[in-house]
Amino acid sequence: MTESLPPLIDAHIHLDSYEEAQQQQIMSELKDTGVESVIAVSMHLDSARTHLKLAQRYPSHIHPAFGFHPEQPLPDEAEMDKLFAWMDYHSGDMIAVGEVGLPYYTRMEAEEAGHPFDSRPYEELLERFVAFAQHHDKPIVLHAVYEDAAIACRLLAQYKIKRAHFHWFKGPAETLQHMAQQGYYVSFTPDIVYEKEIQELASVYPRSLVMSETDGPWPFEGPFAGQMTHPRMTADVAEAWGRIQGLPLPEARRLLYDNAKRFYGI
Repeated sequence: MTESLPPLIDAHIHLDSYEEAQQQQIMSELKDTGVESVIAVSMHLDSARTHLKLAQRYPSHIHPAFGFHPEQPLPDEAEMDKLFAWMDYHSGDMIAVGEVGLPYYTRMEAEEAGHPFDSRPYEELLERFVAFAQHHDKPIVLHAVYEDAAIACRLLAQYKIKRAHFHWFKGPAETLQHMAQQGYYVSFTPDIVYEKEIQELASVYPRSLVMSETDGPWPFEGPFAGQMTHPRMTADVAEAWGRIQGLPLPEARRLLYDNAKRFYGI
């Protein structure tokens, strides 16, 4: 079936977070599941190093992005300088800056527990990543949801960044409208199959600015409960998005594929 349909791209996956046997399984099954390639986003320096090695092993199938995921404690300044120096040296090997952003869920957990949380160091770090993306003319992959998205949008405007990808986005209608006006991309995970909030977002965001992703190995519910998250699930994303948009499946897959190719220049 997949041979007669346009291929897909998993626009956001944490390959390094899978066990080695799972990585090998995923890569051996890509072609048979109709997935052409994946964008492997990094959590930190060790993660970025792993993705570079994987990309060198599978050069046509893995496109690595380097960054620091915000939902974790910040390292000291020396460690962060080390990451930026490494990224600068390997700028020619990276498809994008990412995953970077702001710690919405960590902040919510702290506030619910009655603990103080200072977001300013994270905002300063995000600005440094945005400046890096501008300097190296790289797309940027963002973890910035709800009210954090407005902060990210201000930084993107300040540095005149146009190629921004808000992965698995959730947020208010006014922010969504602004993002669309700026030409920022969003991507949908398998939860588009069963989550009303994501389905509503998918019904209004411009067709030319959307991509499919898994955010693997993050696990999903509904029909995916108990399954290892696999890039093949982008087929379910495409089917659900196409149904929401009233598009035939081949056209839905072609649009998602073309959008990812255009955004990432692959």
